[in-house]
Amino acid sequence: MLLQMAVCARLCGVGQSRRCRRRQRHSQDQNSDSEVDMDEEEEEERVVGKMKDEPNGSSCQNRRGAGPSGAGGLCGSADSAGPPHPQSLLDLPPELLVQIFSSLPGTALPNLALVCKKVRQILNTETIWRRRCTEEFGMRDDLRKMETVGMSSRDLYVKLLHPYRHILGLWQPDIGPYGGLLNVVVDGLFIIGWMYLPPHDPRVEDPMRRRPLFRIHMWEKNKATVECMYGHKGPHKGDIQTVKKDEFSTKCNQTDHHRMAGGRQEEFRTWLEEEWGRTLEDIFHEHMQELILMKFIYTSQYDNCLTYRRIYLPPCLPSDLLQPGLFKGTYGSHGLEIIMLSFHGSKAKATKLTGDPNVPAGQLTLEVDLNRPVRLPDLETQRNMEELSRLVRGVHEEAQSDSQGRDVPAEVAEGAEGSDSAPPAGAEGVEPGEPEPQPFVLPLGVMARNEVYPRTCKKCFYGTGLIAGHGFTSPERTPGLFVLFDGDRFGFIWLELKSFSLYSRLSDQLPHAQAPSMQRFEAMLRNMQSWTS
Repeated sequence: MLLQMAVCARLCGVGQSRRCRRRQRHSQDQNSDSEVDMDEEEEEERVVGKMKDEPNGSSCQNRRGAGPSGAGGLCGSADSAGPPHPQSLLDLPPELLVQIFSSLPGTALPNLALVCKKVRQILNTETIWRRRCTEEFGMRDDLRKMETVGMSSRDLYVKLLHPYRHILGLWQPDIGPYGGLLNVVVDGLFIIGWMYLPPHDPRVEDPMRRRPLFRIHMWEKNKATVECMYGHKGPHKGDIQTVKKDEFSTKCNQTDHHRMAGGRQEEFRTWLEEEWGRTLEDIFHEHMQELILMKFIYTSQYDNCLTYRRIYLPPCLPSDLLQPGLFKGTYGSHGLEIIMLSFHGSKAKATKLTGDPNVPAGQLTLEVDLNRPVRLPDLETQRNMEELSRLVRGVHEEAQSDSQGRDVPAEVAEGAEGSDSAPPAGAEGVEPGEPEPQPFVLPLGVMARNEVYPRTCKKCFYGTGLIAGHGFTSPERTPGLFVLFDGDRFGFIWLELKSFSLYSRLSDQLPHAQAPSMQRFEAMLRNMQSWTS
């Protein structure tokens, strides 16, 4: 009861004075940013002083029909002599209204400003917009820089952050089979679209590379300006158009900035050094040269206009084998590609965000059956490709028979029940929990782009990998072995191709990218496959 009385006293403007309350707040938050707090208090002082100078009721029209208590409307009666307790929200002290309005989402403030003059006047307080910029878009230190150039927090929110909030997050560009990964973020006083590029092949554990494609700022005429960042001649005029929900397009208005003095040959040489970190003379494999030249010709036609579709990070559940997310992996002569690992009950799925002419972006590159763990034999047996192939193909036959409702052949059943397979964790006779690491080595004859791979693993599972001919012809899911090394690395042995792919997690922070629900995420995956099918 005492606590309720204290709260009521504060809301009604009685009890402790405002200065006492401020001193109490200051003693409680002495470790907070004092400079920002002083700015907010000064703002509140100006608002309070201005509101007290106005006649009572002059800024708010009388709202009738709310009943004697006035609780049905935001504004109270202008004819009231002022009861001892507030009859409406606007009877509260202005500094409390500033705190209340500061806690509302920015999308609600324009409608709130339509209530009356008093509310509209309070909503001009910088404290409110500074808090919205900080809580909704993560800005804090950048706001001080903004004030030095004469830009208000309200203008920044209303003219830049709020109008372009719908393009923040992760996007996949529509570049045919190659796809890509774009991350749009608030970066300082800019909104920047960063294209994420994998490390140079085959250094899969190196950090991602970033290239700015566009930026939006408010330096000129106090309005948002879009600039294209593609090319080597600096920022130039661009445009952003919202096509439909979860989709937008960028357009360059000065494509001459993309051209180089040496012509297409010089542009190709520069692109090759940026994309692959080497020259064409360093690439001896003829087929690889053809793939690289084909990608340059295809992607360079999109330097004028690009369309992006929203993608989400996969939801994370406590039952997941490891934290889902984005990984970079080796794909033979196609180089490094970006995939998204997600969990769906007893299945783990790896979807391509970047692709190639054989298996394009958006397709399900790996599918792992978590109900079919595989226990590796000793190291000497692991080196034998035929033995490993027999082991995995035995589980593959079992999975095919189960899916089609057929009886498992006797010889396959005997192989699956032997020492080379293991029941799922938690089954009878198996203790759940973190398994002991087991030695791991690639079989002889298996090709690996990166020979530096872990020599121990935690778990192995049967899975399938998608292979296809050029142009995504004759796609086929073939058996393979999923190898979990640790929380940030896994591998996959493609039996059909006799090759090994190593995957390493992206460590970049990706705000505004979480999926609203598992249903929305799964719908996005289905749409991604349809974009390139």
